[in-house]
Amino acid sequence: MSLTFCSLYSGSSGNATYIASGKTGILVDAGLSGRQMTEALARIGVLPETLSGIVITHEHSDHVKGAGILSRKYHVPVYANERTWEAMASQVGAVAPGEKRVFETDGDFYIGDLSLHAFPIPHDAADPVGFRVWGGGRSAATATDMGYVRKDVLRALAGADLVLLESNHDPQLLMNNPHYSAALKRRILGQHGHLSNEACANGILALYESGVRRLVLGHLSAENNTPNLAMETALQAVTGQGLTPNEDIWLDLGWRDHPGQVYELS
Repeated sequence: MSLTFCSLYSGSSGNATYIASGKTGILVDAGLSGRQMTEALARIGVLPETLSGIVITHEHSDHVKGAGILSRKYHVPVYANERTWEAMASQVGAVAPGEKRVFETDGDFYIGDLSLHAFPIPHDAADPVGFRVWGGGRSAATATDMGYVRKDVLRALAGADLVLLESNHDPQLLMNNPHYSAALKRRILGQHGHLSNEACANGILALYESGVRRLVLGHLSAENNTPNLAMETALQAVTGQGLTPNEDIWLDLGWRDHPGQVYELS
């Protein structure tokens, strides 16, 4: 039995990740419309009615937009911590009483064949978390929407077989962006904002030291980053430490508008 991982969407316009093992498949976040979520799942051969759960990192709309409709239409349980449920109630709408599930931050819980740990992350939300998910003897993790990579986050991710790590923006592109207010720029650059490419690259090196060998760069900004710039920053960091890409460490991209590679971790 293996662990399947696919970043369906990753970016400020919407986020969703599919993780499965055995007879259990879940979404980490569902941040696009129900139709878009269904189409993305279809592209990797998954029917939405087969989902065992949707686990929510935090209440921002690019993470929860489609969660309610998927739950109501396909009878899929939605999991969030109590403060996130309170903060996202108006966006998600009513779900059946039996489909509302609550987990504890910094705690473990189970969904079918999967074991999950929800670890706290620094972001400007009610009670934001990342997830590490185990199944088939392997583990994968999502760690986006963070202002910086705290030591406790590194510990939560240590040794994972695959990590989706935020590489949101290039600071110079952000500061020169005429469409963003000064307040928004401060928010993104702050300790409860989003990871820059350089911060992501430093995180990659720290995770390599912990045993992580495969990473997907995610949550790239449409206006303040490019896929080439994010990847080049990461590659410069790893080669600068004498590592050989695709031999010592494997780097990939999560895309804003379509599913990325489907990984079978075994």
